[in-house]
Amino acid sequence: MNKQAFKPTGLLLLPHLCVQNANAISSPLTWGFPSPSAFLGFVHALERRLSDQYGQVFGGVGIICHGFEAQTCKPNRRQHLIFAQSRNPVYLKNDAAKFINQGTPPAIVEEGRAHLEMSLVVAVHGGFQEAQEEQDFADAAYQTALGMRLAGGCILPALARRVPKPQWLPWPGVAADQRRAFIHLRRRLLPGFALVHRPDLLAGRLEKLKTESDGIPVNVLDALLDLTRLNHLPARLSPETPSEGDLPTTQSTSPAQLLPKVEWRVEKHPGWLVPLPIGYASISPLYAAGEVAATRDDSTPFRFVESLYSLGQWIGPHRLSQLEQLLWHSSAELEAGLYRCVNRYSDTLAKTDPQLP
Repeated sequence: MNKQAFKPTGLLLLPHLCVQNANAISSPLTWGFPSPSAFLGFVHALERRLSDQYGQVFGGVGIICHGFEAQTCKPNRRQHLIFAQSRNPVYLKNDAAKFINQGTPPAIVEEGRAHLEMSLVVAVHGGFQEAQEEQDFADAAYQTALGMRLAGGCILPALARRVPKPQWLPWPGVAADQRRAFIHLRRRLLPGFALVHRPDLLAGRLEKLKTESDGIPVNVLDALLDLTRLNHLPARLSPETPSEGDLPTTQSTSPAQLLPKVEWRVEKHPGWLVPLPIGYASISPLYAAGEVAATRDDSTPFRFVESLYSLGQWIGPHRLSQLEQLLWHSSAELEAGLYRCVNRYSDTLAKTDPQLP
């Protein structure tokens, strides 16, 4: 179901959620902060749990990160990082017998985990009669979220004394009032960084690589790697040629001494850019429910998919100008086999600033 044209009547603010041991490996090629699909799935599950009592419809979610702590460590005398793993106890009879007879512990399944502190802004359609009902809904949503998992991690109650409480923020229907309401919302999300989608920068870098490739074929993956890795480029300094009085009289100056000096520097990118899994693309036809054996749900149609990658950017909430730049929506194109997470930051940015590439 495509909810990009969703018009909210209010915003549910869940501030400073502490997530313990969230999944830090969202795709075969990336690791770090969970993908937007994890948060859209969490909001969908929260909507289903609250729909019987309140009947509200959720249509999008804004992702703001206040803290990220990857559970990694450095091996002895090494510089690279590895994920910290846990040894699980023996719980199967066959494994216990093998451990007793041979002394072999159970195998370790490599997992990547991270601790998060984040805030969620959920777009909601549906109003309330009294102000107390609004706060009751926000409190119920927060208490329900504490019993759920977010990106595979447990949501813990905040330990700080002055942590903001969950709130229901009525969203006006007039554009001028929406701008003022969004300014107040941005202040509540600081300090932190909002996750947005930047396919415009990815397309611009792809065109640049094509012009500089000298006929060598390049694709979108090359542009994504070029934007998200550390590129060390030579920077030519001003040539320093020795004066005539400093040159020795008996020896001639070597050509190496006359060459300009070069310093290697890391290329600066336009912002805090990260590779981002934004959904899935089908690699098989859509099978009927129950046609494929050993699926999780026998009552739902099934198809095999692979991850879709794009470019994301962490940006301060104070740099956003409207709500649509913050929200992520789910989009499903069944005929094309595309299931994506959509954010309209680049689209709205092109309308407000036509000089951007």
